[in-house]
Amino acid sequence: MAHLRLTGLTKSYGSVHALRGVDLEIEDGEFFVLFGPSAAGKTTTLRVIAGLEKPDSGTLVVDGHDLAGVPVKRRDMAMVFQSFALYPHLTTYQNLAYPLREMKLRRREIDTRVRETAELLRITHTLERKPASLSGGEQQRLAIGRAIIRSPRLFLFDEPLTNLDAKLRHDMRAEFKRLHREIGTTTVYATPDQLEALSIGERVAVIQHGRITQIDTPDALYAEPVDRHVASLIGDPPINLVKGTLKAQGGNVGPAIELPFMELDGSRWREGLQALDAGTELLVGIRPHDLALVDEGGAGVPATIEITEPQGDITILDLKAAGVPLRMVVAEATGARYAAGDSVRIALAGADTQLFLSDSGTMVA
Repeated sequence: MAHLRLTGLTKSYGSVHALRGVDLEIEDGEFFVLFGPSAAGKTTTLRVIAGLEKPDSGTLVVDGHDLAGVPVKRRDMAMVFQSFALYPHLTTYQNLAYPLREMKLRRREIDTRVRETAELLRITHTLERKPASLSGGEQQRLAIGRAIIRSPRLFLFDEPLTNLDAKLRHDMRAEFKRLHREIGTTTVYATPDQLEALSIGERVAVIQHGRITQIDTPDALYAEPVDRHVASLIGDPPINLVKGTLKAQGGNVGPAIELPFMELDGSRWREGLQALDAGTELLVGIRPHDLALVDEGGAGVPATIEITEPQGDITILDLKAAGVPLRMVVAEATGARYAAGDSVRIALAGADTQLFLSDSGTMVA
């Protein structure tokens, strides 16, 4: 296993700033996820860790040793890319054995490790087949096998499930968790897929434009995003961000936020709002799961259904309330009763409402 610390890493390609001062600390045996959209800096970070790219500035320390100038082969790391990078003319057995032969291991030890790795990855039945005859999932397991068979101290995975279909991605997410539980090697995993990030990462670093925005557990990223960018990335369907205005505060009246379709009690953000002037523009984050339908005649906000999106056990309702687009989640049986154009009443029904400054996007605590 390996303890990894990145401090102030920067990397530019001409006028393009890929990394802008990345700071990370990854613990021994941790499954750590880098999560962000394309061109956020995920792959560059992994390539710098692996030694495939040299940073312009900053330090990379593994187990107390600065890796500046240490070549790729001496870093004892294994990286798996989006493309499986398999030798098409070699069988599964030969693909797995290749890195061990490069290490000059004896034939008997190679055979033992190949068969143990194949069994661990459940691809023993493919040992005599070539990659072209394997399924996507089998090819991915083989690519992982080529990485783990050397028993490196650190695994680097660069969007390894991107080229698989939805079911295979689901199966492989479970496979990654199982393998990490059994092997325990420190792992850094890059993905643009929030479901992957939240389901397999012990901690997740959100990266944007070459900077780390927030590092936390999946639950904390959902409940306490540091800004609207993180809030909008975490959660499916995405959070509703509604423009609001801080009303004047005074006397015994608590703070309130004026939304286009309702007035929201701001008492839970009293401390953060005290320093703001009346009229300050805010963004209120409302999770789709925290909206509920209200019985006809009950209290609530009038809204019109624009689209219904059945998802199997749930239905997503796309609504408009006072001209503001909102999305909410209801049970499938409930959603089946509604169609585009129906009028409904909705209300806030959860405690996960979040508040952000409109100009900076920073969360109001």
